[in-house]
Amino acid sequence: MLRLTKLQKQYIAFIHYYTRLNGRPPAEGDVQRYFGTTAPSVHDMILRLEKCGAIEREPWTARSIRVLVPVDDIPPLE
Repeated sequence: MLRLTKLQKQYIAFIHYYTRLNGRPPAEGDVQRYFGTTAPSVHDMILRLEKCGAIEREPWTARSIRVLVPVDDIPPLE
């Protein structure tokens, strides 16, 4: 698995489970509400996860986050 922090792993878990439950990836606002943080903090984390190869996004497309971490490496959501 990629070397991710505990918080990064929780973001990955949230994106994965949200997508499975809702049939589409979360918007950054959904992530913000779940983690109780600010919009800039969520956006920064999404950019960091993309840069390290944990997720990919399609530019200019809403709800396009795709988790690249193997399912077996995704931790439970706390």
